Amino acid sequence: DFLFFWGAVFLITTTLVALLKKENKELTPTKEETKGITDTYRLLFSIIKMPAVLTFCLLILTAKVGFSAADAVTGLKLVEEGVPKEHLALLAVPMVPLQIILPLIISKYTAGPQPLNTFYKAMPFRLLLGLEFAFLVWWTPKVKHEGGFPVYYYVVVLLSYALHQITLYSMYVAIMAFNAKVSDPLIGGTYMTLLNTVSNLGGNWPSTVALWLVDPLTVKECAGAREQTCGTTVAAEV
Repeated sequence: DFLFFWGAVFLITTTLVALLKKENKELTPTKEETKGITDTYRLLFSIIKMPAVLTFCLLILTAKVGFSAADAVTGLKLVEEGVPKEHLALLAVPMVPLQIILPLIISKYTAGPQPLNTFYKAMPFRLLLGLEFAFLVWWTPKVKHEGGFPVYYYVVVLLSYALHQITLYSMYVAIMAFNAKVSDPLIGGTYMTLLNTVSNLGGNWPSTVALWLVDPLTVKECAGAREQTCGTTVAAEV
């Protein structure tokens, strides 16, 4: 119902924008080097071939490998250990004001000539938080009792998520600021879209691989069946 409601709102608002919003014809458009889809892709290919851009793309494609498992799997593992999904969802509510305020604060530090410095400084802290998340997953079943989980457990989870958001947004705002800074104004939209797409891909593929590796890397033991192994999904079902 939640997804259906907001999906409907999204469709209605975007349709209204498409129908009611008119372009300002009086303004003379800035010169563009691209005239169509083919020209745009040719331009993108020529941009990617530049040594500096190629090196940067390799950097942002691999930079998030170190914390992909912590980002993608922690919440699922907490649910697996018995933390109610609705409680984890409620913990996301206090994060909203933080997510609004953080870019405003961080943007002051990324407005200078070297915005990636913030990215580099935040990375080790985010890697350490991955270890803290692993500890949190290990600790979860130990504090569980018949009534659920104590209040202090949720306080620790909330603080962990808050610290994670600080490091996440420090890296996100820094990379966006850098992309905006280096993009050629003449083809700014095309240039920045390319860098942002690679940046998004650099965050998505490691998380997908991490989720795919969860099952084969998880050690399972069969309770009450000594000779039965649970190494594969089929064996575990048996």
